[in-house]
Amino acid sequence: MRDLMAKLASVAIMMFARALTAARAIWHETGLPPRQSIYFANHSSHGDFVLIWAVLPPWLRERARPVAGAEYWLKSKLTTFIGRDVFDALLIERDPAARTQDPVDQMATALGDGSSLILFPEGTRNQTEARLLPFKSGLYHLACRRPDVALVPVWINNLNRVMPKGEFVPIPLVCTVTFGEPMHLRAQETKDEFIARTEAALLGLAPSSTDNDA
Repeated sequence: MRDLMAKLASVAIMMFARALTAARAIWHETGLPPRQSIYFANHSSHGDFVLIWAVLPPWLRERARPVAGAEYWLKSKLTTFIGRDVFDALLIERDPAARTQDPVDQMATALGDGSSLILFPEGTRNQTEARLLPFKSGLYHLACRRPDVALVPVWINNLNRVMPKGEFVPIPLVCTVTFGEPMHLRAQETKDEFIARTEAALLGLAPSSTDNDA
C-alpha cells in the first residue's frame, strides 16, 4: 500500500509541477544525457530537484535520486514520506557534527548501485543577486571517486519567480530546464581547475538578462 501511495504521489507531484510551470526541457545538441549521470544544477528554490526530475524521460527519471538535506526532509512524517518514498532521495546530514556517514561515500555508493544523482554544488539555496554561488568541493571529490560517470550541467530558469521568497501562493510562469554537454574529470585536473570549469559550464547555460526579463 505504501508503495502504491508513493507512486500515486509521484505522478500527482509531477503533473502539478508541469501544470504550474509549463516546464520545458532543452536538451544539448548531442542528445539526451547518458542513462547514468550526475546532474548538477543551480539552486534557488526547494522545488529545483522536482523540476529536473519531472522533465526527465521515464527511463532516466526512474533511476534519478536527488541529494537533499536530511534535516529538512526528516522533519515530519509527510516530508519523510515524500523524500524517502516518493523521490527516494539520498539524504545527507549537512551539519558535520551530526554526521554518521561521509556524504561523498554515500553518493559514491548510490552511483555504485546504478543510480543517477541530482545535486546542487552551491550547497545552499542562492538568495543573492549573483547568478551562482561558489561551488563547494563535493562535486570534485565525487568525480574523483567515479570519473566514469558523466557530469551533466543543468540550468533551471524562472523557478525562483514561481515561488518568490516570503510568498505562499505560487505564481504560474513558464520554466525551462536546460541540459548541457556531459563532462568528465580530466586527467591531472586540479580541484580549482575542475570547479572553475564546471561553474563556467553551468553559467554558460544561463539565459542572458534580456532573455530572462522577457
